[in-house]
Amino acid sequence: MLAVEHLRRMRGGSQSHLMRCDDDAYYIVKFQNNPQHVRILANEMLGTRLAARLGLCVPQVEVIEVRPELIIYTKELVMELGLGRLPCSAGKQFGSQFPGHPARTRVYDFLPEESFGRVLNVADFLGIFVFDKWTCNTDGRQAIFSLESNSTPLDQRWYRAMMIDQGFCFNGGEWNFPDAPLRGLYSRKSVYQGVIGMDSFEPWLDRLEKSVTETMLLKEARRIPPEWYSEDWQAFDDLMERLYVRRNRVRELIYSAMRSDRNPFPNWEVRAHAVGEA
Repeated sequence: MLAVEHLRRMRGGSQSHLMRCDDDAYYIVKFQNNPQHVRILANEMLGTRLAARLGLCVPQVEVIEVRPELIIYTKELVMELGLGRLPCSAGKQFGSQFPGHPARTRVYDFLPEESFGRVLNVADFLGIFVFDKWTCNTDGRQAIFSLESNSTPLDQRWYRAMMIDQGFCFNGGEWNFPDAPLRGLYSRKSVYQGVIGMDSFEPWLDRLEKSVTETMLLKEARRIPPEWYSEDWQAFDDLMERLYVRRNRVRELIYSAMRSDRNPFPNWEVRAHAVGEA
């Protein structure tokens, strides 16, 4: 995929840019020389594809070629660093497809609490929690919401949640797994109202434990451009081995979150008490 036009800089620590590509689609592009780490690109590509394999709503992701001449003639394509500005790197970058045309598609970073009852795939927040526990995403869970139709009144509109930003899976550039009970939780507790027990996290746990194989992980890893992990295949291969083993720890990690002081799954706790009293 070739980038042909720059539209604007996006918010966020990776200093990504919205760009149009030669397929006439629009992509949020993260560059190799972003301030966070070059491995962020590998994490984004691998993490998003693995989340898609679990059946979650995530963006289409592509390798985006950005030519030197586009960077030279686009003054906005720079990285703002503490000691000054550097041009964005040319070559293969990570692209996450924007859900539609930026001028015509209404996308929201957050919804009012009362609107979550009109999110068609709110159960995906349970699936992405399974995914974030598995991959040890050390960033806050991020999602965007798109309208299913612009023609209905505002209080009757339905939304679809898309899980974005997998850059800090595997603890960002560290490629390790510093687990903590509350990591991976979305900021709006209401998305977990339907959790009444471990069964609520199916079918994602079942897919994770039965469908994720070492062969599949290596196949996905080999699709990542080597420059996104400094051509250190041994480190990447080690990461895949640890990720495969972690499949069987996710239930334990979910229980750890349930028992935390924050009480993210209040109806699970109420049900557990009710069963105990019975």
